[in-house]
Amino acid sequence: MVCITYKCKIRSQNKYEGRILQNVVQIQASIEVNASLDRVWDIISDLDSEPKFWKGTKEVRNISKEGNTVNREVTIAFKDSKCMQTVIIYPKEKIHVQFTKGIIDGTKTISVSTHGEKTEIEAIWNIKLTGMMGMFTGMIKKHIQSGTEQSLQSIKEEAER
Repeated sequence: MVCITYKCKIRSQNKYEGRILQNVVQIQASIEVNASLDRVWDIISDLDSEPKFWKGTKEVRNISKEGNTVNREVTIAFKDSKCMQTVIIYPKEKIHVQFTKGIIDGTKTISVSTHGEKTEIEAIWNIKLTGMMGMFTGMIKKHIQSGTEQSLQSIKEEAER
């Protein structure tokens, strides 16, 4: 049985990383996986394989790594735009992505937790489009929501093989 839950809402003002973002879209999706935390973690923490599971990510180029922090350039499907990201890995807990430059401003956090013999994956986006594209932030929520659900389903299928 596949169970995908999601919530999608627009907040008029949010505080992230000590700064206030206006008109942020928040998207939450989760899925339960019949696999161990270790198996799921091995898949989601392989940052170079992100384009395999996240259809909105076309290419990843790691620039630097220091400890559990990775700075990278990501090419996203939206107009082949390039975004800079700082990724912090909290082993077997979560991956926190901060968009630092480009068309997207905000965060994406992927968390894992165990429930008996199953593992739950949750993805939470708090983002907005920058510059003149900011007025379209609300319009992209369904696209990102759908892409996130598809990504979690792909990760689930890979983990359950």
